[in-house]
Amino acid sequence: MNTKYKKLELCWPGKDIEVKPEPRVLIEDPDKSYGDPNTQNMLIHADNLLALKALEQNFAGKVKCIYIDPPYNTGNAFEHYDDGLEHSTWLNLMKPRLEILYKLLANDGSIWISIDDDESHYLKVYCDEIFGRKNFVNNVIWEKKYSPQNDSKWLSDSHDHILVYAKNKDIWRPFLLPRTDEMDNRYKNPDNDPRGVWKATDFSVKTYSKNSDYPVTLPSGRIVNPPLSRCWVTSKDRFNELVADNRIWFGANGNNVPSVKKFLSEVKQGSVSKTIWNREEVGDNQEAKKEVKAFENANVFTTPKPERLIQRVIQLASIEGDIVLDSFLGSGTTAAVAHKMNRKYIGIELGEHCNTHCLPRLKAVCDGTDQGGISKALEWKGGGGFKFFGLAPSLLNKDKYNQWVINPNYNAQLLAAAMARHEGFTYCPSETVVWKQGYATEFHFIFTTTNTVTPDVVEQILSELKPEESLMICCPAFVDGCNEISPRIELKKIPTLLLGKCEFGKEDYCTDTSIITMPADPDRPEFIPSYVKPDVKPEPAKIRKDEPTQTKLLF
Repeated sequence: MNTKYKKLELCWPGKDIEVKPEPRVLIEDPDKSYGDPNTQNMLIHADNLLALKALEQNFAGKVKCIYIDPPYNTGNAFEHYDDGLEHSTWLNLMKPRLEILYKLLANDGSIWISIDDDESHYLKVYCDEIFGRKNFVNNVIWEKKYSPQNDSKWLSDSHDHILVYAKNKDIWRPFLLPRTDEMDNRYKNPDNDPRGVWKATDFSVKTYSKNSDYPVTLPSGRIVNPPLSRCWVTSKDRFNELVADNRIWFGANGNNVPSVKKFLSEVKQGSVSKTIWNREEVGDNQEAKKEVKAFENANVFTTPKPERLIQRVIQLASIEGDIVLDSFLGSGTTAAVAHKMNRKYIGIELGEHCNTHCLPRLKAVCDGTDQGGISKALEWKGGGGFKFFGLAPSLLNKDKYNQWVINPNYNAQLLAAAMARHEGFTYCPSETVVWKQGYATEFHFIFTTTNTVTPDVVEQILSELKPEESLMICCPAFVDGCNEISPRIELKKIPTLLLGKCEFGKEDYCTDTSIITMPADPDRPEFIPSYVKPDVKPEPAKIRKDEPTQTKLLF
C-alpha cells in the first residue's frame, strides 16, 4: 500500500521548528560553591535548555542515570511553577531538552521521567521517537498519596508515572535492590542443615514433560504424583541426586509433597524491582514535604519528591561514582540523594529556589546536618562538596546599528573559552604556548585573539608549529593574504563565522516555546495560555577581570 506516512510518530503545532540554543560557557561562583574544592558535583542556576547545551560537549555519552521531574501541565497554578501549559506548548518545551538528554546519556545508561496522567501518554509516544520504542523499559507506578481526595469530581488521583527508557536496552540492566530483613526472615533451618538457612520452593512446574512425570515414594511410605497437568522440576535420576544431597524437603514428619530447599547463601544478593512502588517502600508527597520543610520552613516547595523514591531510582540505575543528572532540580532532592549515595551529580534549576532551596539543602548535606530523608538509613555524616555555576552571557549582542558584535563584557579568557566551545574544541590553555588555547585533536589547536592578525603573526606561529600540527585562528579581522601562507593555519573572522549557527541574545527557553499560529475558530473565546515563568530569572554569571585564576572558574 502506498502512503505518505512512513513511520508512527506524534505530531503537534511547532514540532518542526528548530531550536538552536547557544553553547554557553559555565562560570563558577566560588562564593556559593561549598565543601571539597576538588569535587566534580555541579549545581547550575540557569535556563535548563541553555545549561544542557553547555554540558553537551563535555558530558555527551557520560551520564549513567538521568532523572527528571518536569512540570506536569496539570492546569493548576503552583507557587514555584506556573504549571498550566497548553499541550503543544508543553511538548515544545520538552522536545529540545529530551534531544540533548539523549546525547548526554551513556550507552549503558537510563532515563527516568516522573509525569502524571495529563501528559504521560503523549510523552510516552514522543519518547519512543527519541529513545526508540525498543528501548522502553517500563512504566513504574508510584503511589504518591494515601488518603482519597473526597472533593474529587471523578476518581481520586493517587499515583504518578515514571517512564523508564534505556539508551540501549540490549546492554542495559537494572541493578538489584538490597535485600530486606523481611526477605531474609523467610529463610529458616528446621533440619539444622550445615549450609545455613533455607526456604522450601515448589518442586512442580506447569510446563509438562513426560520424563519428569513419575511417582515419588515419601520417607513415610506414602506415594505421591505431580499435581494434575503438571510435572516435577527434574527427571527421576536428578531427583535422586538431590535427595542424596539433602536438597529435597519432605516435611518434619517425612510425609509432605517434596519441595526444593533454596539456600539463602545461594540466592541473588538482591532483589528485582517490581513496577508498582508503594508509599510504604519509597515514600509519598507528605513525606517529601516534611523533608523539604526541615531546611526551608517558611517557603515549602510545592511538588517535591521523597528521598526514598529517588534513592530507588538511583539504586536501580547506577553505582558509586556514576554521574546522575537532573535538569528540573526543583527543591534539590535528586542532588541531595545522589550526594548521600556517593554518586557524582549535575543539578540544573532555573528558578530562584535554586538559591532558596537547593543551595541551603546541599550545604546541609555536606555539613552532615541534614539528617532527614535517607540520611539515618545510610548513616550519613556529611562530606564532599559541590560547585555552583551560572551561564556566561550571550557571546554576541546587537549594537545600536542592529549589527551583531562581540559582547563588550567578554574578557580575553572568556572569549577564548567561548570560541573553543562554539567550534568544538576543548578549552585548555597551554602554560607555555600562548596560541594553544584549546584542542580538537592531539595535533589540531585553536587560538582566539581580539587583535587584527597580520602576515608577520602567522609566519611567527608557523615557525613554532610542529610538522604534524595545525591551527585555527579566530579574530575580528586579518590582513589579506594571511589565509594563503600555510594550509596548516586557517583564519576565521568573529562574529561572521558564528552567525546562523545558533540563537544569540536569548536567555529564556521556557516562556517562548516556538508555537506556530494555527487557524482559530472565530466564535471560540480567546485562549491565553499560562507559561512556565518563575518570578525570578537567573541572571548571566558575573565576569571577573582578567586574572590567572579566571581560567579555573570556566567550564
